[in-house]
Amino acid sequence: MTRGQQVVRVGAGAIALLSLLGGVRAIALNSSVGDRGIDALRLHQAPYSLTGRKIAIGQVEIGRPAQFGLDKTASQNFAVRPWQALFRTRQSDPNENVDRHAASVASVMISNDKAFRGVAPDARLHAAAAGSLREGGQMYECQASQAVAQQNGGDVRAINFSFGESLLRDPRPDAMLDGNALLTQCIDWSARVHNVLYVIAGNQGQGGIPIPTDNFNGMVIANSIEMDGVFRKVSFADLGSEPPLLPNRPSESNVGPRRSVTLTAPGTQLRTIDADGSASQSRQTGTSFAAPHVVATVALLQEWGDRQLAAQVPQWSLDARRHEVMKAVLMNAADKLQDTGDGLTLGMSRTAVDQRNQDWLSADAFLDETKPLNANLGTGHLNAYRAWQQFSAGQWSAAAPVAPIGWDYSTVGSGTDAPVFRDYEIEQPLQAGSYVSASLAWNRHIELNDANRDGGYTISERFVDRGLNILDLYLMPIDEADPANRIRGSFSDVDSVEHIFHPVPKTGRYKLRVVFRQQVNDPVQPYALAWWTAPAQP
Repeated sequence: MTRGQQVVRVGAGAIALLSLLGGVRAIALNSSVGDRGIDALRLHQAPYSLTGRKIAIGQVEIGRPAQFGLDKTASQNFAVRPWQALFRTRQSDPNENVDRHAASVASVMISNDKAFRGVAPDARLHAAAAGSLREGGQMYECQASQAVAQQNGGDVRAINFSFGESLLRDPRPDAMLDGNALLTQCIDWSARVHNVLYVIAGNQGQGGIPIPTDNFNGMVIANSIEMDGVFRKVSFADLGSEPPLLPNRPSESNVGPRRSVTLTAPGTQLRTIDADGSASQSRQTGTSFAAPHVVATVALLQEWGDRQLAAQVPQWSLDARRHEVMKAVLMNAADKLQDTGDGLTLGMSRTAVDQRNQDWLSADAFLDETKPLNANLGTGHLNAYRAWQQFSAGQWSAAAPVAPIGWDYSTVGSGTDAPVFRDYEIEQPLQAGSYVSASLAWNRHIELNDANRDGGYTISERFVDRGLNILDLYLMPIDEADPANRIRGSFSDVDSVEHIFHPVPKTGRYKLRVVFRQQVNDPVQPYALAWWTAPAQP
């Protein structure tokens, strides 16, 4: 590789953390994929046999992993084989833009090595290099993202971003994390138009690469470390949603009260696979390696969903492929509080904590109904097996009483073309003291100012922010009509998600209400809702 072809690596995981992590012991990738991590290895086995077969996922970085048959370094790499390698919008040239960081990230998703098995080893990975920062920028990164989203006949289910852009490089005067950087708007536009879930590595370390962590329609992932032998604690170096202001740098917090972190996943001291197929000599740490755990989990879930669709299983429709559904399912299935065996905390396998060892019940997201997300944990720690449980419960419409666990994709609106609210009445009484978990997700509406009318983003074109309709979520007694008499609510003015995790006061029947509170753009708003409850014991 010549100097002109050299890739500048700015992955969110490319930060040395050994001095900060002192006592954390070295582990293999299988630990993060197994029951100490996200519990995905269980889904690889019978009776599930989920490995991501025929499911297309994507990766966009400055560089790309090596591809067998294209790059010399991949000639002996039998463990990590991307389906396709792109440079921005075209097929990549041989041996160009190959990057070790991108290769390690890819191995978390698709490695089939027995010792370092990825989350979805049979998924079809379409990887694009956006090119060196010296020669590129957000416009080329947007092009690469769009190109990946359009692969596989336009059926790519999730795309991994383990890199970011600095606010100091953003061309806007006084640039800030207000959701309006070109790359951020591009991500939100593509998520809606191409129906793909973007999963973004969270900001960390000394910062400097926060764009597009201020997106609305994707997910931003924090990095967990082991505590008591289980991945459950946010990394000491993870800056979360509210990083401190650093000298000579613009603020890397979202403007206003909106938080960025959606979910936490393992990303510390992982052994991965290099571009040549060998095990990496150094352990990898950072949100760069947390995010691909989430993307590949989507591949496992989507393989299951496609099976149900092919078999025409009741309670399944093409809505199962919606990115909003995946987002709501992953958020709602996250671990918060380890269940003691009585089922009151919904069978959760671990207690997730932040850097100060505070759990969900100790933080403001549990106490304040206007904050749907914990600043450091999001909604909790990724659990692939629980996500399968949540997703496999199927789709349940608000038109009739719903199962204790399920999800739906529907609409609310101004009252003309869609109702102002929908009530999801849980068909069974819930156990006193048991928690109800419910997650609502919908999109900010970004449109492309398509000057050449070709239907896609072209260099020099811009996006238009049409804003965010405001939706609310309530947990109410089944016979209650007034949300003022709720058990719990989630009603942020600035977020594209709402989340409830709250106990019910007494055994009885309850409902969830989705409300279209304020119209900002279109009069009808699609949304995804996922819920998990504990029926009363007989």
